[in-house]
Formats: sequence, C-alpha cells, structure tokens
Amino acid sequence: MIRREPTKKGDKVKVTFVLPAQAADGEISVAGDFNSWCVGETVLRRRDGRLVASLTLVAGRRYAFRYVQDGRWFDDEDADAYEYNEFGDKNGIVDLT
Repeated sequence: MIRREPTKKGDKVKVTFVLPAQAADGEISVAGDFNSWCVGETVLRRRDGRLVASLTLVAGRRYAFRYVQDGRWFDDEDADAYEYNEFGDKNGIVDLT
C-alpha cells in the first residue's frame, strides 16, 4: 500500500510505503529516484503490525522505486504504474502529478 498526504503548502507530499509485517524475514528497504537508488537508506520499520517508511517528496513528479530484501528486488502491487528499467525489470511508479 502507498499512502499520500499533501503538506500544508501543497508543494510536497508525504509518501508512506507500507508492507505487511509477515513479508519480512530480514531488512527491507525502498530504493528509487528519491534516494538515488541507495539500498539501505530508506529502511521499512515495524509499526502496528506493518512495515512502514515515509518520505516527503516534491509534488508534481513521478518517482520510480522498488523494494529490496537481501539483494532481491521486488515490486509493490499498489504502484500507480510500472515502467521497464535498463535491467529489463519493472520499476513501480508513484505518481504525484
């Protein structure tokens, strides 16, 4: 699940990535355009029986992302869209336009 909350000024959006806690048997992070695809920079943390990570992103853009766990990349079924990347895999898209 991906939640979006506009900030008060409206120029940014708080984006929260949510996975079921049972999805984790180890650390899961979200990597994408917003963190230069840096694995381990945005780690999902346990909260209320789920794994959660929040970022404040600039509104009016689309961001490509994927989750990674133990070197294995995977998609979010709730992404707004998917686009192929240079590795032949699909990136999820969060559309804030």
